[in-house]
Parts: sequence; structure tokens; C-alpha cells
Amino acid sequence: MPIDLRGTTAIITGGGRGLGLAIARDLASNGAGIGLLDVLPDVTATAAAVAAEFSVPAAGIISDVRDASAVEAAFGAIQEQIGVATTLVTAAGITIWGESAKVTPDDWQRVLDINLNGTFFACQSFANRLHSAQAVDAGLRGTVILISSMSARIVNVPQFQASYHASKAAVSMLAKSLGVEWAASGIRVNAVEPGYMLSDMTREFMDANPDLAGQWRGLIPAGRMGEPADLVGLVRFLASAESGYLTAQSVVLDGGYTAI
Repeated sequence: MPIDLRGTTAIITGGGRGLGLAIARDLASNGAGIGLLDVLPDVTATAAAVAAEFSVPAAGIISDVRDASAVEAAFGAIQEQIGVATTLVTAAGITIWGESAKVTPDDWQRVLDINLNGTFFACQSFANRLHSAQAVDAGLRGTVILISSMSARIVNVPQFQASYHASKAAVSMLAKSLGVEWAASGIRVNAVEPGYMLSDMTREFMDANPDLAGQWRGLIPAGRMGEPADLVGLVRFLASAESGYLTAQSVVLDGGYTAI
């Protein structure tokens, strides 16, 4: 579905690689200016490549989403370079496998700090700019797309990922909560709950673990794992005015996995 995003600016956390970068490239291909936040040192060069390929303004900022002050500084830098963002996509996230009885406090906290706290800090910085008097006077409205997971509502098997499940369930509830709270101020908030997606990192893992990959595919009614193209189209729709009455919802994108 062609969607014109010219004149808008989108910030993508975790946008330096993988699904975050795929989302950023798709939004840029439809005309959006792009701000990338990532811990990767080459995120600035990645943003420059996006700008050159799609002829849109872009900025890349090295930032750790676990640090609220660093996130705030990154949003400020992006605003100075390419303007106030009206779209936010929170794609920064990690998972750690392990038996729950043996997980370390540091590993547990790291997953929640990145997946949940980092998501919330980005939402805060985004909303505060749209709630400013200048943005309100300009009539700016916003849309937030939180990248959650089908793991917010089901238990992945055979791997043990309690911290990941808990963090993503919280992210999906955060979308509902913020969607209601910010509706009157013109900010929509929704979550996308992908199933197993073929990012570059997932492909490498599957090549190294073909038996587990086959087990995952066998549980998906669609018979395949999701491709980045399956995800970016939904995000593009949620970033556009076409979804203007949709807020405080979570959309599952899993090839039917959670239906059985």
C-alpha cells in the first residue's frame, strides 16, 4: 500500500541493524525523515547511507536506551538536525535464554531495562516534545509503534525466556495505557506483536540450529517464518493517517502461531 510520509520524521530505536533498520528504510522509501538510535558505533554512517539512498534527511545517534538522560539527549540532537519527530518506533530489544531458577539478577534486569524501560524512556522523550507549546500551536500529532512480541501472550517453546515474556507483556500493556492517556493530546500508541521473524541474526541462528528452526516452523500454520517485508508494511500503516482511529491496540503478526 503506497503511503506518502513526506514531511514527517520518524525515530527508530534499535534502528542501526536488523528489523529496526528494515523499518527505517521502508519509512524512508515513503518519504519520512529518519532518526536512528542505537548502541552500534556505525549508526551515524548507517543513517548517512539511508539519507543518500532515499534522498531524505536522516541522523544517527549512538545511545543506550537504558539511560533516560542519554535517550533525552539523543532526541534533542535529532530534533536539532532534522526536526521534531511525529513517529516513534521502538525496536530496541534483546532476549536471554536460560532456566528461570538459574537466571542471574543482572541478566533479568538487563532484559527489562532494554525492552521495557528503554521503550518507556523513548516514549517519554517523544511525547514531551509533542506536548510542548510550540508543537501544540503547530498542530503536530504523533503516532508511536511499540515493537512487542507474540511472546507477550503465549509461551515460546522449547526455549526458556521468562524475562523476555514478562518484558514484552509489559510493552503491550504500555501501548494500551499510553494510548488511552495520550489520545486527547493527539498521540496514538499501538503495539505490534511479531512472531518468529527472519532478521539477519535469526537467519544466522537458524543456520546453526536447523533442528530448532524446523520445530519453530512446524508450529506456524502459515508454514514459514515472517520476513521483514511482512512487518514493515504494518508499521507503515500504523505510522500513517490511514490508521488515524486506531490506538491503544496490539496487532499480532505471527502467521497464525497464537491461534492454535
